[in-house]
Amino acid sequence: MCGIVAYIGKRQAFPIILKGLYRLEYRGYDSAGIAILNGELNVYKQAGKVSDLEKFVEGKNVNGTIAMGHTRWATHGEPNDRNAHPHFSDTRNFAIIHNGIIENYASIKEELMQRGHKFRSETDTEVLVHLIEEINKNGKFDFDESVRLALNEVVGAYAIVILSKKDPNKLIAARKGSPIVLGIGEGEYFVASDATPIIEYTKNVAYLNDGEMAIISDGKLTVKTIGNKIMVPYIQQLEMNIEAIEKGGYDHFMLKEIYEQPRSIADSMRGRIDSRGLRVRLGGLGEYENKFVNAKRVIIVGCGTSWHAGLVGEYLIEDLARIPVEVEYASEFRYRNPVITEDDVIIAISQSGETADTLAAIELAKSKGATIFGICNVVGSSIPRATHAGSYTHAGPEIGVASTKAFTAQVTVLTLLAFQIAHRRGTIPASRFQALLNELESIPSKVEIVLKSNEKIRVLAQQFLNMRNTLYLGRGYGFPVALEGALKLKEISYIHAEGYPAAEMKHGPIALIDEEMPVVVIATKNASYEKVVSNIQEVKARKGMVVAIVTEGDQVVKEIADFSIEIPECDDTLLPLLSVIPLQLLAYHVAVLRGCNVDQPRNLAKSVTVE
Repeated sequence: MCGIVAYIGKRQAFPIILKGLYRLEYRGYDSAGIAILNGELNVYKQAGKVSDLEKFVEGKNVNGTIAMGHTRWATHGEPNDRNAHPHFSDTRNFAIIHNGIIENYASIKEELMQRGHKFRSETDTEVLVHLIEEINKNGKFDFDESVRLALNEVVGAYAIVILSKKDPNKLIAARKGSPIVLGIGEGEYFVASDATPIIEYTKNVAYLNDGEMAIISDGKLTVKTIGNKIMVPYIQQLEMNIEAIEKGGYDHFMLKEIYEQPRSIADSMRGRIDSRGLRVRLGGLGEYENKFVNAKRVIIVGCGTSWHAGLVGEYLIEDLARIPVEVEYASEFRYRNPVITEDDVIIAISQSGETADTLAAIELAKSKGATIFGICNVVGSSIPRATHAGSYTHAGPEIGVASTKAFTAQVTVLTLLAFQIAHRRGTIPASRFQALLNELESIPSKVEIVLKSNEKIRVLAQQFLNMRNTLYLGRGYGFPVALEGALKLKEISYIHAEGYPAAEMKHGPIALIDEEMPVVVIATKNASYEKVVSNIQEVKARKGMVVAIVTEGDQVVKEIADFSIEIPECDDTLLPLLSVIPLQLLAYHVAVLRGCNVDQPRNLAKSVTVE
């Protein structure tokens, strides 16, 4: 959701905070603000992008070695100057930035108003800083204790940083349900909602756990729980490098990340395949491998793109390992009283590892005794810490809000998992297993071949420029890809798009097809190829424009379709890893032609850390 960055040390803080806000803008870009302690507690904030804030502070006093900044994705209160963070307390002695939602803010606000507090914004965040001041005002409790006691009274999720004019050499951060990472330098500390603003200053980091607060003062770090228990932070090394979070000459992060997929797919399988020894080994599975082998049922939970990857996982595990699989939206799973047993294995998928609904689904499943396996990209995030076992995708940082390489990396890990369990269960013959391993190892080079169609896809995108609706169709392994392709188009170009199983077209969507309804079809050669050809002919009979993703050398579909994009031949089980690439490029180029903000689409944020 929102982005948080803070600094306390000996350097001038403003340049660090400003650069950090630019790095974090993918997390929220409705408004931005900064607070600096320099004798006074100065707050500057502005609706719009970080660049608008940078212009706003020109000529203002931004000196100081303690500061915090925030870039907002609006939840409570519309995006404007007044609701932007940081927020002051009533007397302006305290300032706060916050990512999350305070669920009981209304009752606390009412009580504080009865005590004379006056609020300047519509946000739940302002209520928390007023509460801290109310606890602190009579001098009975110091700054640290006032924050701790206030956090014991709030219900909800938060990652916060707080500054006090009365304690000008201290910075306090805390988290519950929303990430906070601490960067540890020599006599200086950094606080952020993820590692991107920290990486160029230090590799040493510690992640706050839920219900913990960090107190940084006089060059020292103290971590304690909100129950007042002192904790020893676990300091680890960041694996990220600065080049990974820069555009590297590409116009947009999304395009860069699309082109990184040969490497990210290879990285996600590196060290996990021994094709000569007929072996797949996901090290994170460990002692829980037998849980999968003997599972009566697998349930996959995720949101958005991760849910689409989960659908691919369902096809793979059922097809190869012959275990029943259900795929659930995490947001629905947690509320519908699902039937879960100790024999079930839950696979939780999240790029960020911080998705609030997925975390809640994990906790529900754990309470029922199920085994939880996580698939995440961000090392040290909450989901890997909450699960029994898991595997990282090794896709590297993904800055573009619309996931691309995260999807293919997740599918790669799910493919490896399905291969490993199928081999252990003996549900595929050795010859088939060998062929699949060889084929999977060739996928990165085949993705490179697909990327060579970029210019052709850019020209094709012009056909979509003024379209209002698009239909995506696929069968079998192509169906989840159709869903993902439609999601990418609607996310970044704002064209309404829907994915459907191709056979379901006749059960409703066919009524919409005319010359103004492009239909994108996954029409590669597989077991259902002839049926997909029939679906295409049905679209053409109604004057629909057909864009087909076809197997290299196909002539039948190419003669029927208006436009076709070739991909190399591959096994059906690996089709999603290749067929999704042209759909990502198509969405990207349509969005660029329509003048949309590709990396920061309206109303969206990279990781949804609140409900």
